Amino acid sequence: MVQKLIELALRNRLIVLLIAAAMFAWGIYSIRQNPIDAIPDLSENQVIVFTEWMGRSPQVIEDQVTYPLVSNLQGIPKIKNIRGSSMFGMSFVYVIFEDNVDIYWARTRVMERLNFAQRLLPQGITPTLGPDGTGVGHVFWYHLDAPKMDLGEQRALQDWYVKFALQTVPGVAEVASFGGFEKQYQLVVDPVKLQHYNISLMEVMNKVKANNNDVGGRKFEMADMAYIIRGLGYIKSKEDVENIALNNYNGIPVRVKDIGSVQMGGDLRLGIFDADGNGEVVGGIVVMRYGENADKVIKAVKKKMTEVQKGLPEGVNFKASYDRSTLIERAVESVKGTLIEEMIAVSIIVIIFLFHWRSALIILIQLPIAVAIGFIFLDFFGISSNIMSLTGIALAISVVVDDGIVMVENGYRHLSEAQVAKST
Repeated sequence: MVQKLIELALRNRLIVLLIAAAMFAWGIYSIRQNPIDAIPDLSENQVIVFTEWMGRSPQVIEDQVTYPLVSNLQGIPKIKNIRGSSMFGMSFVYVIFEDNVDIYWARTRVMERLNFAQRLLPQGITPTLGPDGTGVGHVFWYHLDAPKMDLGEQRALQDWYVKFALQTVPGVAEVASFGGFEKQYQLVVDPVKLQHYNISLMEVMNKVKANNNDVGGRKFEMADMAYIIRGLGYIKSKEDVENIALNNYNGIPVRVKDIGSVQMGGDLRLGIFDADGNGEVVGGIVVMRYGENADKVIKAVKKKMTEVQKGLPEGVNFKASYDRSTLIERAVESVKGTLIEEMIAVSIIVIIFLFHWRSALIILIQLPIAVAIGFIFLDFFGISSNIMSLTGIALAISVVVDDGIVMVENGYRHLSEAQVAKST
């Protein structure tokens, strides 16, 4: 069988060369299309359901949020496992699907079931789906270098400007903010004054919530002009909160400032982010979508950051805390270096032992073609170019080299013996 294949190839050398050229071109195309990452994605095919109910204990979260969600999500087809986790003020449900399930089909099925499970949760509690990223999707971390801004202002800049701009980059599932203080109005109530004015804490909450609102009126026409009447009631300063009327006491309005004090503070924090031991910083984590090319996503994020930089206040700059593209580039350069070293070593060995440059050329031609065909199979089976797969290709290069040397030497020997026999 092998002899017939060799004879067929020798009789149709042009066709064999065309097929080799086509395979090499296909391999180059596969290399460009194949996702590049440093770390192989071994995470499970999962959809995360996140529910927030601040101020509640883990036991209450478990009984009223996590358990109803887990029990109602079990009927979704092609589920392998469901895991629930409850903590202070938060609930996480991990829905693990079979490996061959499309992630966006799975997210659609989970969302359909959440619409049904919503009625079983406490009023005002809405579960949401986590980002469509994998466990190794954190491809880029950055923080703001802003020595002249406090942590609250940095967090506001990150949440309301930088985050929204970076989320528009193709391939980015989410930009998660970290560090600093989330600004909020804090009302410190005096219980003695509440009792004196006969006002409950729930009344205070409802009045403050109701007075932070814009309302629309009707259209008013005058002199061939139409005017839209609106009631502007959004809170814009601390004084607006202090002047909200809660009730009346003997005909005198009781305002928020009469029963407590209002201050600008930060939301409850569960941790801090420190940079190299030099103090707290504010930044974000870029999460990549399923199946995206990590190297392209990181380059696109960096390009977007240069555009965002123009709109930052003076003295504020970006600094990379974690950049996976460095590891990706090193892995790719390692394979390139191995391929070049193998080609040089093979050329020297073949020329020294055989003194035949055409034999060396045969091996040099088959090396890049073999590597290109390897990337065709990587792309066909949906395997990204990562440290593991690229290392396998680098190890396979030595096998291809050994095979080429043995075959060329064997062919050279048979041709020499045939020439000697013919001459005698």
